[in-house]
Amino acid sequence: MTKADLVEEVTQLGDLTRRDGEVIVDTIFDSVIGALKSGDKIEIRGFGSFRIRQRKPRVGRNPKTGEKVDVPAKRVPYFKPSKELRDLVNPGEKTSAEAPADSGAAGPAA
Repeated sequence: MTKADLVEEVTQLGDLTRRDGEVIVDTIFDSVIGALKSGDKIEIRGFGSFRIRQRKPRVGRNPKTGEKVDVPAKRVPYFKPSKELRDLVNPGEKTSAEAPADSGAAGPAA
């Protein structure tokens, strides 16, 4: 799905013009970006959370020449889906929390 597809979905939900749909989608994206830039986290119940993760500086390698390259520290956005979203994407899959507690491997011998 592209941003244009998302605008189309929002426009069809209500009695909105395409321009109104663009404003809504842009406002949501700008709000998420602004919050992440300022170091805040965004948590949308039933969907997931957006956070910033700090990456340490490291020594990388240029794949073309094999030359070592210093890669500086940086902040990167990170999305963690909610359990509800993961369950919707993988409907038949059991999570480890739902697995039976007695696996038969750790109990006393009978």
